[in-house]
Amino acid sequence: MHGYAQDKDAYLKRMRRIEGQVRGIAKMIENDEYCIDVLTQVSAATNALQAVALGLMDEHLKHCVTQAVAEGGQVANDKIAEASAAIARLVKS
Repeated sequence: MHGYAQDKDAYLKRMRRIEGQVRGIAKMIENDEYCIDVLTQVSAATNALQAVALGLMDEHLKHCVTQAVAEGGQVANDKIAEASAAIARLVKS
């Protein structure tokens, strides 16, 4: 079971909302809306995705990484390295 399992429905609801935002952005472009208005919506969708990513990372650290650290050894080292790499990807985006 993944760390986010108990919040899965909430994450899916947020992702559906973001999906709607992205469809709305595409429609804005189709309708030749003002570029600043489109960029504002792109920023809102980006921020929403970042919030989901941070929530998932928090769940991963609390559940998966904590469990691996309790086990110790190479499993712990691998999980910490994996989490560090994921954080690095989030920071770059």
